[in-house]
Amino acid sequence: MKYCSNCGSSNLTFQIPEGDNMKRYYCNDCHEIFYTNPNMVVGALCIRDNKILLAKRDIQPRKGLWTLPAGFLENAETLQEGALRETFEETKSKAKIKTQYTMFSLPHINQIHFFYIADLLDDNYGPTSESIEVKLFDPSDIPWDEIAFPTVYKTLKYYLADLETGSFEFKEEDIKL
Repeated sequence: MKYCSNCGSSNLTFQIPEGDNMKRYYCNDCHEIFYTNPNMVVGALCIRDNKILLAKRDIQPRKGLWTLPAGFLENAETLQEGALRETFEETKSKAKIKTQYTMFSLPHINQIHFFYIADLLDDNYGPTSESIEVKLFDPSDIPWDEIAFPTVYKTLKYYLADLETGSFEFKEEDIKL
C-alpha cells in the first residue's frame, strides 16, 4: 500500500496498531487503520444425468486445466448467488443449489473456498470468455491429472466417495502449506 485511501497521504507504515495484535497498514496523518481480510471463492459441483460439469480454464491461473465453475464472491452477493453467477459466467449454464458441500480454509493464500452441490437445469452449457471447453463428465472419465486446483480435486474425490454411500455430509478442511 503506497497511499492512504482515506486522505491520500503517502505517510503509511506497516505496524501493529495500539490495541491490536496483527500488523496492518496505518496512516500516520489521518490515523486510519487498513484491515485486509481473506477472499472468498464460491462454486458449484453441478450434476446432470449423474455426470459432473467441468470447465477447462481459458484464464490464469491454471489456464488449460479443468475446474468446477467457481470464482471470487462479489460485494453485496450471497454465497449461493455467487456460486450461480460463477457457474453462468464460466459455463453459460443455469443451476439450482441443492446443498452446501465443502469448505476449505487456505490461510497461506488468504482464501476460503466454498462449494455447493447443484443440479444443472438443462443442456445449455458451453465455453465463455473464461473457459475453452465445458463438458459433462461421467465420474469414471474425470481427467484427474488435469484438475486445476487442490480444492476442486478434493471436492470431486469427496463427491465420488459419497456417491458410494449416498450420504453427502458437509465437509470442512484446512489446507496449510
